[in-house]
Amino acid sequence: MRKVEHIEQQILELSVPEFAELREWVIAQDWQSWDAQIEADVHSGKLDKVIAEAEADYAAGRYGRCG
Repeated sequence: MRKVEHIEQQILELSVPEFAELREWVIAQDWQSWDAQIEADVHSGKLDKVIAEAEADYAAGRYGRCG
């Protein structure tokens, strides 16, 4: 049995409160990973173009609406 399959089986055996606790933990881990990736992208310059475009749009009064 693969590791993921084993974990899935273990999850199916959790009580409702245990599953809720696990879900909150997984969500928190996902957000931490997302935050770390965004921070790394900012520091590496990957977002410089997007930031510059957003600043230019804001300076030109193009903000607060989609499309």
